[in-house]
Amino acid sequence: MLTIDGIAGLRSRAGEELGVSAWHEITQGEIDDFARLTGDHQWIHVDAARAASSPFGSTIAHGLLTLSLGPLFSQQIYEIVNIDFGLNYGYGRVRFPAPLPVGSRVRMRARLQTVEDVPGGVQITIEQAFERDGLDKPVCVAEILIRVLSDR
Repeated sequence: MLTIDGIAGLRSRAGEELGVSAWHEITQGEIDDFARLTGDHQWIHVDAARAASSPFGSTIAHGLLTLSLGPLFSQQIYEIVNIDFGLNYGYGRVRFPAPLPVGSRVRMRARLQTVEDVPGGVQITIEQAFERDGLDKPVCVAEILIRVLSDR
């Protein structure tokens, strides 16, 4: 776990890799729960029998399920201390270049791309690259925008 000390610590790490999370196995239960919560019951995610005959050979995780693992993985990689708080401001570019089949292991690699001044603090852009065990291509690459606010 990397500890980043305030806004000055963020500025000093701009352009650097922050680290890599632990592996997490994607289960059909997680996929089904996500489908229930979002209403996205597309067969490639929830119908194992039909998905077995697809080019993927099994169900695959929703792209947005993969993306939603970002907070879990981020908490394993880094923490920012000596700030008032941070807020998810949104996302820049998000892509899903490869599928994430059920039973696969996934982890996230984080890189602090930029640190830009905003009123009351900074906006940081962190590239989140979600990697599938045994696959060279990432399953998701996203740029998360976080507002880090501090009057210290």
